[in-house]
Amino acid sequence: MQNHLKNYTNYLSVEKGLSINTLESYNRDLNKFIKYMQEQKIESPDLVNRESINTFIVMLKKNGFASSSISRCTASIRSFFNFLLQEGVITDNPALQLNSPKIEKKLPRVLSTQEVDLLLSQPKKSNHNGLRDKAMLELLYASGIRVSELISLDINDFDPHVGFLRCRGKGMKERIVPVGSVAIDHVNEYLNNTRAKMLRINNESALFINHHGKRMTRQGFWKILKKYARQSNINGEITPHTLRHSFATHLLENGADLRSVQEMLGHSDISTTQIYTQITRRKIREIYDQTHPRA
Repeated sequence: MQNHLKNYTNYLSVEKGLSINTLESYNRDLNKFIKYMQEQKIESPDLVNRESINTFIVMLKKNGFASSSISRCTASIRSFFNFLLQEGVITDNPALQLNSPKIEKKLPRVLSTQEVDLLLSQPKKSNHNGLRDKAMLELLYASGIRVSELISLDINDFDPHVGFLRCRGKGMKERIVPVGSVAIDHVNEYLNNTRAKMLRINNESALFINHHGKRMTRQGFWKILKKYARQSNINGEITPHTLRHSFATHLLENGADLRSVQEMLGHSDISTTQIYTQITRRKIREIYDQTHPRA
C-alpha cells in the first residue's frame, strides 16, 4: 500500500495543487492506517474492507485520539480509496459508507483590542530582531493572513504605495489583501533599516528573514510569538491563528460584511467564516447582560 500512497500523494500535489502542510497531514493519517493494516496482515488495498477500517477507527478512539483527529483521518482514508477506485486498483470502495464522529465546534480564541495592543507592543525596536518582529506581528494582525502565508511572502508581494499584499493561500490560490497604514509603516521601517543588514546572500527574495539571513520558518515564528505572549502576561494560549481570529472578529464587530471578511481570509466556503458571527453575537450578549438594568 505504500507504493499506492506515493502515487496518491503525487496526485494530490500535481493534480490538486494541495499545500505541503495538507500533504503532510494526509500522509500522517494514511501512514498510521497502513501501519495498522500491516499489523493485521492486510498488505493489499483490495483486502481492506469496511470492518477492518472500523476496527482501525475503534483503535484510535481507545487510544484517546480527539474526535477532530479521527474525523480527519476518516476523510483521508475515504479520499485515498476513492483515488484507488478511480485508478482501477480496487473495484469497490470500502470507505464509502464510513461515518465520521461528530465534532463539537469550539469557538476560536479571540483577543480583545486591548490585548492585541499589549501583545504588539512587546517587540523592542532597539535592535534588528525587534524591528523585524514588530513588522511581522503588525502585518499578521493587519491582514489576517495565515503564518504559512506570512513566511511565504516575497519582497515583491508587499506594495506599500497601494496598501496591499499579494499572498498565496491553501492550494497556492493567490489573493490580494489590504493592509493598514500602521502595519505599512512598521514593515517599511524594517525594510529601510534592518533587512539588508540581516541578509547573508543578496538574491534572497523573502520579505522576512531569520538570523541566518534566510527565509523565516514556521518554527522560528512560533518561537518569536511565544516569547512575546509570555512577556505580555495575557491569560490563555496565543497562537498565530489567534491573531487571524482576532482580525476577523474585530472587523465584524466594527461593521464589516461577511463576504468581505471571507475574501480577505481566503475562505472558499462562507460557512467557515460564519463562525466569527457567533463570537460577535456572544460579545453583544455579554455587553447587554453587563449594561442593561433589567438584563
